[in-house]
Amino acid sequence: MSKEQGGPRGFQMDEEPAGGAGALPEMSFSTLVLSLSASAMMHLGMEAEPGGPKPEVDLPLARQTIDILEVLRAKTQGNLDEGEERLLESVLHELRLKYVELGKSAG
Repeated sequence: MSKEQGGPRGFQMDEEPAGGAGALPEMSFSTLVLSLSASAMMHLGMEAEPGGPKPEVDLPLARQTIDILEVLRAKTQGNLDEGEERLLESVLHELRLKYVELGKSAG
């Protein structure tokens, strides 16, 4: 079964993602923020799972991902619910602190 997605071009997609039911979280603003946050954390050298491999630090890519989150914050200002706004601010705060910390140690 498929459903039509909104937007200027609308498209069809299967109800269940490849890999079976529940393989991916429901897409929401919070899911998007958390996904971008996880990407930035990996660029900042934070491991995805405790005990997992430690990724290489890539400050330019981390900065770009933080900038994307800042654009989202600016473009959604006044349109987020309280929880979404708190999440975005918290993520940005944490990422900025880690970025500055790594920038100082690298320079």
